[in-house]
Amino acid sequence: MNFEPALIIELALLGLGTGFLAGLLGIGGGMMMVPFITIILSGRGVSPNLAVKMAIATSMATILFTSVSSVRAHHKRGAVRWDLVRGLAPGILLGGAVASLGVFALLKGSWLALFFAAFVSFSATQMFLDKKPAPTRQVPGTAGLIGAGGVIGFLSGLVGAGGGFVSVPFMTWCNVAIHNAVATSAALGFPIALANVVGYVIGGQDVQNLPPYSFGYIWLPAMGVIASCSVLTAPLGARAAHTLPVKQLKRVFASILYLLAAYMLYRGLSSL
Repeated sequence: MNFEPALIIELALLGLGTGFLAGLLGIGGGMMMVPFITIILSGRGVSPNLAVKMAIATSMATILFTSVSSVRAHHKRGAVRWDLVRGLAPGILLGGAVASLGVFALLKGSWLALFFAAFVSFSATQMFLDKKPAPTRQVPGTAGLIGAGGVIGFLSGLVGAGGGFVSVPFMTWCNVAIHNAVATSAALGFPIALANVVGYVIGGQDVQNLPPYSFGYIWLPAMGVIASCSVLTAPLGARAAHTLPVKQLKRVFASILYLLAAYMLYRGLSSL
């Protein structure tokens, strides 16, 4: 697989775009990266099932870098709920390990693509409808946060996203303000990515027909270019998140997710 200038440009543009969205929406950029990396790998001879798995793993690896850049900008504005980060992180680490070390390796890429489409569509609908939580609803206690973190880490590991598509709706459902939810989701991206990346590397060691410069399921050239560019635009997105009205932020989030879910549904059905 040759790394011609066009490929570098494609990956750089993807990194700039996903970095901005990571800061703006707290989604770690994974929802954008997975479909586009799938397209890039498939167009360069990687089998459809393997392309989806590598896209998910590579997307998650870039979130290690994007989340740090994004959360710094949110933290400067005092928007991160670090109490929620501490409460959710233990469950996230456990759920991510279970997903990336076990279930991910057993499922076909086509089924992962269909799962991606279904869950992202559900999350987008919840955000688009903008249902108001009961005013008396509060953040759960320690056990509830660990359980919620486990679900977030597990689902993130299956779709290669930073968890914002689960954690942002969960936190707003618990009456956490949308801007705090987005900022806290950005901070959760790091433990989510860390737990899952370790699993993707270990689980992909014996996989056949990986493209050159792969580290387990992670495609290192894409990770390097995307991460380098995304850290430049993540702070810009974080600043924009604090100037947009709440309803508009939710609608932007939902609209992007619908488009990407439709593409991954097509990929999953066509490769069954």
